[in-house]
Amino acid sequence: MAGPKSLEHLVDTVLYFEGDRFQSFRILRAVKNRFGSTNEIGIFEMKEDGLAEVNNPSELFISQSQSDIAGTLIVSTLIGTRPFLVEVQALTSRANYAAPTRRVSGVDFNRTVMVLAVLERRLGLTLGSQDVYVNVVGGVKIDEPAADLGIALAVFSSYKNKPLPKGLVFIGEIGLTGEIRSVNQIETRIQEASRLGFNKIVIPQGNTKGLKITGDTEIIKASYLSEIIKDFKL
Repeated sequence: MAGPKSLEHLVDTVLYFEGDRFQSFRILRAVKNRFGSTNEIGIFEMKEDGLAEVNNPSELFISQSQSDIAGTLIVSTLIGTRPFLVEVQALTSRANYAAPTRRVSGVDFNRTVMVLAVLERRLGLTLGSQDVYVNVVGGVKIDEPAADLGIALAVFSSYKNKPLPKGLVFIGEIGLTGEIRSVNQIETRIQEASRLGFNKIVIPQGNTKGLKITGDTEIIKASYLSEIIKDFKL
């Protein structure tokens, strides 16, 4: 598996069984699949009688208390074809050195740096003097741009030390001009959020066309980051 990867070239599928030794659940991830997608994952939990499949993985990745704490929120993401709700946390603090620290866990580093640049340029945050830390709770990894909005608002909330309202889920990709761009499979993401009791969901304006939503879910549409900041009085 290491070095020239001669064994990996011979087999049809390579599976990694990942997990934090301090937590009870494990993630089964395909890094090579000759006959299908490598984006799908399986979630398992270690119990007294062995490993058991987790039927509601979103519940693992979101805080049960959902207290009013600045810098934390919920995003609806896709891992493969499965929708997940995950908790994104951000922390900003005064930098002690000339070059501020940027540390991320569970999200793409380059996209996070881009989001920080948008926050500085479009919303006036002086992040050049701040260390920034971004983390996805539970060890899950997000590699799609639909989490951009959640990352941006988590950082903004931590910087201003103002928590976001409870019960909100955020979905959206962010462009360089600060606009919130459409994402794919929006109805699937909304349904997962509604199933777990979240009835207020922020989505891109472009995703509202032809959207079919049942129940009492409230859809909050936004075109630019500045609109959300103003509406939530951050």
